[in-house]
Amino acid sequence: MTERRVILSGSTFEEQIGYARAVVVGDRVYVSGTTGFDYTTMTISDDVVEQAAQCLRNIGAALAEAGCTFADVVRVRYLLPDRADFEPCWPVLREHFGTVRPAATMLVCGLADPRMKIEIEVDARRR
Repeated sequence: MTERRVILSGSTFEEQIGYARAVVVGDRVYVSGTTGFDYTTMTISDDVVEQAAQCLRNIGAALAEAGCTFADVVRVRYLLPDRADFEPCWPVLREHFGTVRPAATMLVCGLADPRMKIEIEVDARRR
């Protein structure tokens, strides 16, 4: 049987809703939709680009705990309530994924909190 391990970030959302920041199953790592909250202070910037950068810091921490880096990401999903906010985020997204080139999808949808301007979810494979 393949081992299953959960990774928690300390976000109050994980406890309140009942999920993990990431789940590791064998060589696969599934990182939950991650927002721009700084999970140590539970604060969030009003700026979508800063939110994207914080999402990536949060994701990077989960990947590291799983034994991965952004180079191991094979799939990324971007969720934004306002499609106009996506293009300003491209430079910070390209910084992390530009050489990796994971499969990607961008969806326009509502998010759980009106302060959230972007949510990012990734799947990775451990080498």
